[in-house]
Amino acid sequence: MKYNIRGENVEVTSAIKEYVERKIGKLERYFDTTPTSDVNVNISVYNDEQQIEVTIPMTNLLLRAEEHHLDLYAAIDLVVDKLERQIRKHKTKVNRKFRQQGAPKHVFAELEREAIEAKEEHYDDDEIEIVRTKRFDLKPMDSEEAVLQMDMLGHAFFVFENAITGTTNVVYRRRDGRYGLIEPS
Repeated sequence: MKYNIRGENVEVTSAIKEYVERKIGKLERYFDTTPTSDVNVNISVYNDEQQIEVTIPMTNLLLRAEEHHLDLYAAIDLVVDKLERQIRKHKTKVNRKFRQQGAPKHVFAELEREAIEAKEEHYDDDEIEIVRTKRFDLKPMDSEEAVLQMDMLGHAFFVFENAITGTTNVVYRRRDGRYGLIEPS
């Protein structure tokens, strides 16, 4: 894995960099082959509180975790724990699903880097302002996988291609904590 470590209001020393790489590098044990993805790490300090955000984009999965703590090294440990829980949860669900379908057991280990394009567009003040446009490939999946992805990202909705119908669908979190599915008619 390649590490992209940035600091905001804090200097990223070699000791911090080595600690982050060593801790996040332990996640490689969950994969048969080392993922070729870029690990994006943002470290920031606001009012004596350390914040770390780690994003690992891969095919069919985006691992993301964020932690706040007074001690930077404790925050790093906590964010790695969160990432491990996400990997184990996803691996369990994926393996269970593929066992039921009779597919190979270790599908999770074959995940690779996913390319995500982001582009910003600005319009005149007279018009409706769209401050960000995201483009990404829709991955075929069922609604259960989409809900899992949405939860791991911490988002309120998730757009995906329905593997059964081939149409674009949206899952979302309702106010009552349950989930909804939007599909075209």
